[in-house]
Amino acid sequence: MSKKIVELLGKDADFYLAHECKTISKSMLNQPGSDFVDRVWKDSDRNIQTIRSLSTLFNHGRLGGTGYMSILPVDQGIEHSAGASFAPNPEYFDPENIIKLAINGDCNAVATTFGVLGSVARKYADKIPFIVKLNHNELLTYPNSFQQIMFGTVREAWNMGAVAVGATIYFGSDDAHRQIIEVAQAFEEAHSLGMATILWCYLRNPAFKKDGVDYHTSADLTSQAIHIGATIHADIVKQKLPDCNGGFTALNFGKTSPLVYDKLTTAHPIDLTRYQVANAYMGRVGLINSGGASSGNEHDDLRAAVITAVCNKRAGGIGLISGRKAFQKPMKDGVELLHTVQDVYLDKEITLA
Repeated sequence: MSKKIVELLGKDADFYLAHECKTISKSMLNQPGSDFVDRVWKDSDRNIQTIRSLSTLFNHGRLGGTGYMSILPVDQGIEHSAGASFAPNPEYFDPENIIKLAINGDCNAVATTFGVLGSVARKYADKIPFIVKLNHNELLTYPNSFQQIMFGTVREAWNMGAVAVGATIYFGSDDAHRQIIEVAQAFEEAHSLGMATILWCYLRNPAFKKDGVDYHTSADLTSQAIHIGATIHADIVKQKLPDCNGGFTALNFGKTSPLVYDKLTTAHPIDLTRYQVANAYMGRVGLINSGGASSGNEHDDLRAAVITAVCNKRAGGIGLISGRKAFQKPMKDGVELLHTVQDVYLDKEITLA
């Protein structure tokens, strides 16, 4: 096993690397692997060109052919403001450097805005798979609201040579109904044009915070968001790593079962993530977890990224999407972080729990 990974995990190495999942058996999962597209998607309604696009994503970069993905996402210039996102490293105000980071980091793909990809599409669309993020929550409206709006069309993404489109739905928000309908329609068009689809299955509602606990990252709520995402034909779902549970019961809404908490989950983060994988049609729809914000400390960022990658891989997920931890630092350090994450997925001794 990689000495670097063990050292980064430190005293918690056994907690993450030796854990045995006794909730949902790994034998029940559609497990990642080099034949994942053929084995999982061959019997679906996805057309031949969409299958080819999925294969392109899975077969590019350092993780190509493993069944795992490492994606660089950079849409925070819209959602968090360009200043908040790029001030720590101003070279990323130039879109070309975002693409260079993804290429130098040997990623499977780069996911970013119409503007970033469109500005350099002719130079790079054949060098690394493009994932165009269709919608964003621009945070210049005051007061802020949780409304994802389309910044372009699926046809526009197809014209610039994108292999896939991505979108976000803020489940639980007042605007969620419109977003679900809009994204479902966009995904249908993307599939008809032969592109893969990735859904950021996020939660947004002030009521999801109660008694000092933020249930936006609760295993039960995030998993239901994933399940809806799979329902509207996302090929891959992105979700935050769960760090708590019991959102339905604490908030006293919706419907659930005591078995979710008594049998199908425990407090261990790998077991909580396994429940997310289960809700992604037992892994038929690939789960990628997000890397989260940068702490500003290189060691802490590497450690946090490795923990997330280990939890995702051992739970049955297919990869990590690492943005701010990678681009809010010098490019060589961002490349190191991306490669360290990839090392987790390449390490054959880190197995399904």
